[in-house]
Amino acid sequence: QVQLVESGGGLVQAGGSLKLSCVVSGTSFSSDTLYWYRQAPGKRRESVALVTRYGVSSYAASVKGRFAISRDNAENTVYLRMNSLKPEDTAVYYCKLSSSAGGIDYWGQGTQVTVSS
Repeated sequence: QVQLVESGGGLVQAGGSLKLSCVVSGTSFSSDTLYWYRQAPGKRRESVALVTRYGVSSYAASVKGRFAISRDNAENTVYLRMNSLKPEDTAVYYCKLSSSAGGIDYWGQGTQVTVSS
């Protein structure tokens, strides 16, 4: 059974930094694309960043230059380093694995990030 567990969220002041982690179990994800999404209260879930099996990353315009996604295939972990945080970054952050075998998506339970002004 594939499971994703996020951690690293918390309360931080504007301008601060956090690093989120997502540990994947039940599969070796070296061939899969990994994503970070976020959902703020009353808003739709949106994609923040992704990293492909080849290590190619892509970012939403709102976080480009401030956030960095990375993956450690040996540790089955994907990270999201968030710098220069803004109050509008406040949301529940989720990681997602898009399986290259079967096209199934797996989600974590989310971790809360709150940025105070």
